[in-house]
Amino acid sequence: MALAGLGVASTQVLPAMEEMPGVEIVAGADTRPEARDAFAARYGGRVYASIDELCRDERVDAVWVSTPNQFHCEHTLLACEAGKHVVVEKPMALTLADALRMVDAAAQAGVRLLCGHTQSFNPAIRAMRRVIAGGELGSLISLNTWMATDWLLRPRMPQELDVTLGGGVVYRQGPHQVDIIRLLGGGLLRSVRASIGRAMAERPTPGNYSAFLEFEDGTPATIVYDGYGYFDTSELTAGIGERYYLPEERVSLRQALRRGDRQDSAAKESMRFGGENQGGFAHAPRPSALAGLPGSGRMFGVTVATCERGAVRQAPDGGLLIYEDAGVRRIEVEGENASRTSELRELHDAVIQDRPVYHDGQWGLATLEVCLAMMESARERREVTLAYQRPTPEPLVNSRQS
Repeated sequence: MALAGLGVASTQVLPAMEEMPGVEIVAGADTRPEARDAFAARYGGRVYASIDELCRDERVDAVWVSTPNQFHCEHTLLACEAGKHVVVEKPMALTLADALRMVDAAAQAGVRLLCGHTQSFNPAIRAMRRVIAGGELGSLISLNTWMATDWLLRPRMPQELDVTLGGGVVYRQGPHQVDIIRLLGGGLLRSVRASIGRAMAERPTPGNYSAFLEFEDGTPATIVYDGYGYFDTSELTAGIGERYYLPEERVSLRQALRRGDRQDSAAKESMRFGGENQGGFAHAPRPSALAGLPGSGRMFGVTVATCERGAVRQAPDGGLLIYEDAGVRRIEVEGENASRTSELRELHDAVIQDRPVYHDGQWGLATLEVCLAMMESARERREVTLAYQRPTPEPLVNSRQS
């Protein structure tokens, strides 16, 4: 495998590649000489200043596209045209037209395309789908998922805030929640009505959204995201979630933003591959709230599925909680946390064992369509009908392997 883009995400991807049996890191590409030097020193692989050069490397079988969002389409097309399998980070692309080009390019080249970093790999979310689809609680009547984080308080580069370049929480966080809802509800959404907010002058970008989604069978769903860092949903889930800063740290970071003395560029640079704070945060390390918990303990906010005769949600310490007429019972869930390893395994098994890619281009296209529809709905203050939805891949859900 090769990694295109040695930014912050690469510091999570590369360790997964190192640990994955059957995967060898042979090349990397980045525009920064210091990142290329650090990569060569660590892995002994070839390094390139352009993705085009990387894709011409005959030793590379697959490329993980972890470049900035605005380049996902271009770099995926380059890899496909060179006959490489691809994992592309979310969002898959910035437009439906580009996503369709990516799907077509992979099909024409006969390569596998996987749309990565999705919460639908989470074994607890998949277990929730099995409960819903199994019918033991009756028909599904509503889905709700809610997430509040400190996303806007973290070091951000201008392109992460510029919507035209794939910035803001709809492009960068929306795919996670949309994947959860689509997988739980069966995948076939019909329409979207959404509102998006920009409430932080120091971060001129979409920082929150609320959306009402309707499935083809009429089942309603809501997704809510708040990235301003005042409240964090991990407070409701025993500290488990995507919290990066402690409450007192969030106060000082917000004050620094208000004063205009945050050094975001330097902080972000230090977090990239080869940086002195590689994979971390300049102001505070990420709390190790997940240490020692079972794989199902991973939580992306609070998600509740309500059915005719009960409801189901994730338990903070692993497993599921089932609320029904007889009371509350617990179901244990097997499987490792959703991670970069999950994506690598799905691609590896697809290429080596000729298994399906479940999170393929069509799945990524359907998720992107919902995110784009949210933005269109918010602009025009109307319901937007969807056209590219795909059903939940039930073989994936029913497999216990992450």
